[in-house]
Formats: sequence, C-alpha cells, structure tokens
Amino acid sequence: MTPGRLDPRRSILSGLLGQGIKPSLTPEMHEREAGRHGLRYVYKIIDLHDDELCPDRLRQLLDSTIRLGFDGLNVTHPVKQPMVSLVDRITPDVEAIGALNTIVIEAGVTVGHNTDVTGFGSALRDGLPAADLEQVVLLGAGGAGTAVAHALVRLGAQRLLVFDTDPTRAERLARSIGQLQADVDVSSMLDSSLPDALSVASGLVNATPVGMAAHPGTPVSADLLRPALWVADIVYRPLVTELLRVAGAAGCRTLSGAGMAVHQAADAFELITGRPAHREAMFRDLDDMVAVEVESKDRALNQAREISGERKQ
Repeated sequence: MTPGRLDPRRSILSGLLGQGIKPSLTPEMHEREAGRHGLRYVYKIIDLHDDELCPDRLRQLLDSTIRLGFDGLNVTHPVKQPMVSLVDRITPDVEAIGALNTIVIEAGVTVGHNTDVTGFGSALRDGLPAADLEQVVLLGAGGAGTAVAHALVRLGAQRLLVFDTDPTRAERLARSIGQLQADVDVSSMLDSSLPDALSVASGLVNATPVGMAAHPGTPVSADLLRPALWVADIVYRPLVTELLRVAGAAGCRTLSGAGMAVHQAADAFELITGRPAHREAMFRDLDDMVAVEVESKDRALNQAREISGERKQ
C-alpha cells in the first residue's frame, strides 16, 4: 500500500466480520482515527449467524463485500482461520500462522494480513520493554494464541510452553513455530503440568477468552503466581481482568490487552487507508470509550438497585 493512496474526497467502507461482535469498540476506534485524517470513513459490523460459518457462506459474504465496494475488513473469532483459504493472496505472516485478521480489498483483489502479530509485539515492547523472554507460558493456541506465539519468537523468546484445551491445536502451533525457527524450543503441554511450568517460567500470556465479560474468571489460580513472573492478557474488556488483578496482587508486572487492541487496530487502519495512524490518540480514544462503558454499566446497576429497593418498600 502506498501511503495516502486513498482519495480523501470519497468515502471509505470497511467492516468487522465475526460472531458476537456487536459490542466491539473497533468500529469507533477506526472512525475516530479517520476523522483525524479528514476521511469519510464508514465501518460496519457483520455479525455472523451459526449457519454462516461454513466456507461456502463465508465465500458468498466476501464476494458481497467486494461487490458493495468495501475497502477492507477486520476478521475475528471464529473465522480468522477459515478465511485464509478464501482470499486471493496472503502475506508470509498469514501463511506461517494459518490465520488472518485483516483483509485489504483493492480493484477486486483480496489480500489477507495478520496485525495480531505486530499488535502484540508492539504492545509488549511498549508495556513491558524489559520482559524476560527466556521461558514463557502461553495459554491458548487458537488464531490469537498462534499470532502471540509468533510475536514472542520474533521478540526473542527462547522457550514457549503452550497450553490449550485442544491438545491437537497446541501441537500444531508448536510444529508451525519449529518449522520456521528451529532454534526455539516450543512444546505443547498437558494442563496437569501447568503448576510446574509456571514455577520456572519468566512470563505468562493469556490468549484465551477467559476473563472476558462473557467468560468471567481467571485461567490460572492465584497461588501459582509469583513476583518474578510478568503476566500479559490479550483480553481488553474489561481492561483489568481477574487474571491481571490477582497477578498485580501477587507482585507481578502486568500488561493489559489495551496495547494489542490499539496497535492491531492502528496497523489495520494503515493497511486499509494507507495513512499513518495516530497511536497515542487512539489509546486516548480507547480509554474514553471504556470509561463511558463503565459509567453506563454503573448507572444501570445503581438504577436496578434503586428499583429493587423501592419494590422492597
């Protein structure tokens, strides 16, 4: 993409493709950033039903976005991997990872990218610049977990211990890293070995949905955390997950999912528009949006309590 390639006089159409994505903050992040560039930018949510997750329906949806004049798409759970075979071209990152999260559409040609890799890498460099990467425990080997694993290896991780509810996915991730970086030790692990792994690990990354509003809790017991361990979570809603709360209480250095959320969105914005993103402003945008969301929830909770009190009277 050539910077500034888009004519600011025309509108830009992009969207988010995935399931259960209506609460996503990504559309507003993109539209606010576009406003700073003076671009007319429309970002649509394409929330998939269960019967739209098969390759044939996904192909039809992608063809429709091309016909409707979309300039790009963000792609999220659970179609990051199925979409790889449906685009015209993919970047080396996508080929290595087997998952994409951004599709650029130009002259009817679709190109798959993965900004989860660059997004997590930038977030870790910014938020935990001195993080010890000698031995890192990674929870989750799906599309996001695989991207995180590749980012960790690029940053110099020497050993990765991968845990997943599906051992086959963990083994596939380990093989994919091994084929590219033979000097990196990547092992798929059984859940029963997590306590031992964390007792000697330098860092922990949660790349599972555990901790999200719809999946509350922590994937790791608090008694397994110790001050020498740094802890990162890719979940950003809430910003302080239960894992980060107990990790902070245990004396660990922590990294929220905000950095990855902003950097991957900024990278996708740049790919779609060819314009350099104002990342510091996008961080402020995310803070504002999360604060408004928290205030709204608190207001609703207080109203519910007042109504309940009135009924008791």
